[in-house]
Amino acid sequence: MKQTFIAGPCVIESAELLDTVAKKLVEINQRQGTDIIFKASFDKANRTSLHSFRGPGIDKGLQMLSDVKAKYGLRLLTDIHEAWQAEPVGQVADIVQIPAFLCRQTDLLMAAARTGRTVNIKKAQFLSGKDMRYPVEKAREAGAQEVWLTERGNMMGYGNLVVDFRNIPDMLELVDTVVMDCTHSVQRPGGADKTGGDRRFVPQMAMAAKAFGATGWFFEVHPTPDLGLSDAANMLELDRLDELIQRLRQ
Repeated sequence: MKQTFIAGPCVIESAELLDTVAKKLVEINQRQGTDIIFKASFDKANRTSLHSFRGPGIDKGLQMLSDVKAKYGLRLLTDIHEAWQAEPVGQVADIVQIPAFLCRQTDLLMAAARTGRTVNIKKAQFLSGKDMRYPVEKAREAGAQEVWLTERGNMMGYGNLVVDFRNIPDMLELVDTVVMDCTHSVQRPGGADKTGGDRRFVPQMAMAAKAFGATGWFFEVHPTPDLGLSDAANMLELDRLDELIQRLRQ
């Protein structure tokens, strides 16, 4: 069974951070024979506070991601929030990602599909796995050749997320690649000026998803997560990624 691994910092903070993470992913790929996809966002458009760090923006951000691809040979994934962003992102990224809150936005899905790139649709916090048939249909009918789905938990209305792992086999009936977002699924949204979370449970989320048949895993990683400028509480320590991927591949 083909396994897909996606990893990188939540947001582009600096070229130095991208280099640090990319070098580690290359090391893991060489040691384990994997093909980890590098992920980072050029803009975090849904931050809780207007004053939170969002990233360098699309022009500078795509140039920085392009530099990573050229320097390290890693495939790239990044997310879009508006339909017009799809075309320039598709010129750089190998996988165009649709954020969970936006997975029903028809124009966004169609624009991503028309790039010719793989489209990774994150399941909304308010939908079931079976409900994702409609975003998948929209992307395919707009021309997407390959569509992935990502599980990231459901919002229960009390500042927390619950993962129903039955969503994974349900979504595997729709697509071949179902990714478990192991770091966003440990978020604790709301209740403050930024989203909280608990990275202690990231390995358990990953292993539970494997038991339910997941074919991919998504990790936001950082060399010093507590100093990260976005999703600090959820990101996995970069130096723990190698061992966790090894466990998942056994």
